[in-house]
Amino acid sequence: AAGNQHSVFIDGEGRLSSCGSTPVHVQNLILGHGEGVTRLNTPTRLPSPLGGERAVSVTAGAAHSLALTGGGSVWSWGQGGAGRLGHGDQQNQLLPKKIEAFAG
Repeated sequence: AAGNQHSVFIDGEGRLSSCGSTPVHVQNLILGHGEGVTRLNTPTRLPSPLGGERAVSVTAGAAHSLALTGGGSVWSWGQGGAGRLGHGDQQNQLLPKKIEAFAG
């Protein structure tokens, strides 16, 4: 999946990687690697294992990303303004966080 300045990938085992750079207005949020990671020139695996589930689909926006797992969980990370991450608040997320509204 491709955002404005970043890409998110799923490997054959359902693990996520990302690369690209973060625009100044979203700080270090969109890559999903945590504090201080603002540029990755090659796809690098995200440190969050999505609760041990395999990712089956991913999408990337200008300032956030979403992943769907085989178990039906949805995870989001990036800029949380306007409630876009689905967590019921406007908090930014540096790492993927499970959206509880979709939890079984």
